[in-house]
Amino acid sequence: MDRRSLIKNAGIAGVLAAGAAPAVHAQAAIRWRLAASFPKSLDTIFGSAETFSRTLKELSGGKFECSVHAAGELMPPFGVVDAIQNDTIQMALTAPYYFTGKDSIFAFGCAVPFGLTARQMDAWMEHGNGRKLMDEFYAKYNIVSMSAGNTTTQMGGWYRKEIKSAKDLQGLKMRLGGGLFGEAMAKLGVVAQNMPAGEVYQALEKGTLDATEFVGPYDDEKLGFNKVAPFYYYPGWWEGGAELEFFINKKAFDALSAENKAMVRAAGAVAARDMTAKYDAKNPIALKRLVAAKTQLKPFPKDVMDAGFKASMEVFGEHEAKSPEFKKIHQDMRAFQRDQLLWDRFSEYRYSSYMTTVKV
Repeated sequence: MDRRSLIKNAGIAGVLAAGAAPAVHAQAAIRWRLAASFPKSLDTIFGSAETFSRTLKELSGGKFECSVHAAGELMPPFGVVDAIQNDTIQMALTAPYYFTGKDSIFAFGCAVPFGLTARQMDAWMEHGNGRKLMDEFYAKYNIVSMSAGNTTTQMGGWYRKEIKSAKDLQGLKMRLGGGLFGEAMAKLGVVAQNMPAGEVYQALEKGTLDATEFVGPYDDEKLGFNKVAPFYYYPGWWEGGAELEFFINKKAFDALSAENKAMVRAAGAVAARDMTAKYDAKNPIALKRLVAAKTQLKPFPKDVMDAGFKASMEVFGEHEAKSPEFKKIHQDMRAFQRDQLLWDRFSEYRYSSYMTTVKV
């Protein structure tokens, strides 16, 4: 008997008894909503959510769709964790360190001062203990996590005045994205401001901000920071490789079939790789445009780097003293980092150092 005859003659009770229900259930459409902490104009970061949504729809033949919403459409940029915790949405795209006000441990899901590079972060998360430790922590917030991509090592930001030494940081009003580096910068005398990227240009123009950091040349150029702050410093020692994350509502994810879970993971992997590659492709071209437009590109003085390192280690020590969970995750990350730095001495560092000295 074919399926149509079976359903017609037996009714739903007969279908269930005959074991045909799983095939019928498999046709049910799934509709999720994803809220981002970023505007649509950032095709790198926000684009990761769009790539995820498009890939998931293609993998499922249109049966699993995830609508994507920019910052402010469904909720404020920093409201996404509360929304997932309260089952308002199924997914978010965000930078975990935005939520260190809830718990400082969130920073390890994104970036910490003098932390891991993009590749090191990927290795720690997927083949070290990173993902396991972070998901154990995120479970308190009804979250499971997936990489959405990495910005790679960021720039040190835009400044209205030249930074000649660590003393020039005293009293500086600076937009910082969030996380433990705000505490480290505070030790250096910086007055940290946490605000969405879309509000920064006007604050710099009016002088209510003296400096800002965001990501790197491609995103920063889009936001126009070079027009209101001429000095562009590097490197962003507080973000050696900032991981953006897909936060997934744990209840919603657990309710998926094994097949649908696999599609979510696969779509996330495609989106994450695309974001990181996009940054590597677009940043050098944007940097050349910025320099041609009279941006003053400068390295941080060594005493700024040294002061930043000292302040950061003090911050880590303070948090370790208060939280055994923080200490466990931090020490695990540093142990992993030490092995990565050892390997890097013999591999990419030596190779890249040589390649910058020759003409290709």
